[in-house]
Amino acid sequence: MMKKIINYKMIKSEDLNHHGTLFAGRCSEWFVESGFITAGSRLDPKHIVCLKVHGLEFLHPMRLGSILGFESRIVHAGHSTLTVYTRVYNIQKEEEKVLDGFVTFCHVNDDSRPFPHGIVITPETEEERQLNERAAELVKRRG
Repeated sequence: MMKKIINYKMIKSEDLNHHGTLFAGRCSEWFVESGFITAGSRLDPKHIVCLKVHGLEFLHPMRLGSILGFESRIVHAGHSTLTVYTRVYNIQKEEEKVLDGFVTFCHVNDDSRPFPHGIVITPETEEERQLNERAAELVKRRG
């Protein structure tokens, strides 16, 4: 089973937009950070850079005081890339999913050039297989 890393964030007043809901830019920052922490659980963080965020769609507004869970796992590995899937949910609303998506990171050497990481991802469950296939398609078409 692919190891899951879970982070939590509480929405504070400085995280809100002019509508009084979570600013998408702040949530995107937390989303990428969660993916980075997950990639950094397998590789030296100083050798990881973000390559692409694959289509985020916000499903529900998120309000002041809500606590969000960011559940991330590596679901696809290329030669020098890792793609992380993150599901974001509101823990106070029976784990209501508020968004999900993928972030691809590149493993680099000291000269910031792509460098093989040697990680192999082997899906063990149907869910993992589907996430692996979705990630592979996103990476393939760069979408």
